[in-house]
Amino acid sequence: MKEILREIGMIARALDSISNIEFKEYDLTKGQYLYLVRVCENPGIIQEKLAEMIKVDRTTAARAVQKLEANGFLEKKEDEHNKKIKKLFPTEKGERVYPFIKRENDHSNLVALQGFSEEEAEAILQLLLRVRQNVEKDWEYVKKGNKREY
Repeated sequence: MKEILREIGMIARALDSISNIEFKEYDLTKGQYLYLVRVCENPGIIQEKLAEMIKVDRTTAARAVQKLEANGFLEKKEDEHNKKIKKLFPTEKGERVYPFIKRENDHSNLVALQGFSEEEAEAILQLLLRVRQNVEKDWEYVKKGNKREY
């Protein structure tokens, strides 16, 4: 069996480390940029959907959102119809930082795909989407308290 997941993990950790260093000047730490980007791209998202999108548990998402809110990047607003639902929106500060984060992401994509043809890049994307879909099934299963059989 090929060590594909190790390679994916190393790539993810390297890019996360780069981002954490580069976004430090904006007071974004430890992956907070992931949450900010998703909220900027999905204004009005609820915290549970955000956690699902990033593939973290609710507690982890709650902590990150709380820090981003305290640092002025995000704000919670009550839903018009259901006061219990809190929707997340970027603040003006969050919207100002978003283009820089997006630019860094675009640059990282270019670096990662250097030397690949358009067809190869598309093939990688399609294969990774299939890998993610496979993993998501187990993630959902385990998230509900189940144990996988090895």
